[in-house]
Amino acid sequence: MRDIEACRTASLGGHVDVCPKCDFSRPSYNSCRNRHCPKCQSLQQARWIEARVERLLPTHYFHSVFTLPAGLRSIAMRNPKLVFELLFSAASSTLLDLGRDEARLGAQLGITAVLHTWTRKLTFHPHLHCIVTGGGLAEEQDRWISANRRYLFPVKVMAKLFRGKFLDRLRRAQRDGRLLLDGTDYAAEGAFAQCITKLYATNWVVYSKTAFASSEHVLRYLGRYTHRVAISNQRIQAFDGHIVRFATKGGETLTLAAEEFIRRFLLHILPNGFTKIRHYGLHAASNAKTKLALAKRLLEAKLGIAAPTKAAAVIEAPSYRELLILLTGVDPLLCPLCGTLMQRRPLPRAPPLRSAA
Repeated sequence: MRDIEACRTASLGGHVDVCPKCDFSRPSYNSCRNRHCPKCQSLQQARWIEARVERLLPTHYFHSVFTLPAGLRSIAMRNPKLVFELLFSAASSTLLDLGRDEARLGAQLGITAVLHTWTRKLTFHPHLHCIVTGGGLAEEQDRWISANRRYLFPVKVMAKLFRGKFLDRLRRAQRDGRLLLDGTDYAAEGAFAQCITKLYATNWVVYSKTAFASSEHVLRYLGRYTHRVAISNQRIQAFDGHIVRFATKGGETLTLAAEEFIRRFLLHILPNGFTKIRHYGLHAASNAKTKLALAKRLLEAKLGIAAPTKAAAVIEAPSYRELLILLTGVDPLLCPLCGTLMQRRPLPRAPPLRSAA
């Protein structure tokens, strides 16, 4: 919260751009770069997507969403790191196991998974967005096996397998003493066992969307999910010092007391050092130069796409200025009045912000 309060204020220092021709000046303060800050994600998102371009395969992709049922939310809030780890593990294992099943595909998939914990009303709702290759590399590593373009796997099969994998991991965590139940709905003796029994009888929700037409569509879609925070500044419509009104879904709005708004926002702060974007199968970092590269060559040969020559020039990552021009269409270093290249001068840091007692 201190980072977000200080973001782009004088307390973090910055610089002033001055036009040598018309004397126009514009101060710019430094960003906090906290991954939960609504103002600091656009450049990181653009850089991340740029880095992922080379790892996308020329095939269709699916979007699958794995959601934890409401009965697990108090446990997840008490044990966020553990439960989120289990969510990643169970969902990725579900997809990889079904992909390897000879009766279904018989190949290794590529998966990129992104954790979200919120609804549009900022309530706690942990779920995992998975972008999955529409096919995989055969076990013999000699061919690419394409999946049906209409669906990847039956969602009911995915949901049951995901449920079994997650609850088995959760029970083992409780048996090993890694799961904390004090302060949850299941702190009483025997309550956790009853919870597990009830959850096995519950239909879990796994959603799968129609395949993306191309890797370009995947990139645009990923940009909506990878670096999103619980709420963006654009959704906040009013604040009078006591209440906050913000847009939710379908043109509707929600009004909350400021304290409740902050409480809900803080529900979605991730544990320190927790990685919310992960890659599995062909997309795993360990496979980038081996299985993924092989899968790409096999697909390109299958589709008749000419592979780049070794003499092809290496494309350097775009600078922050180039990214800003791409994102906003405005060159931040040119004077908005006369178009002259402005000169940059540093600004000292102001005293840190102090919250009122």
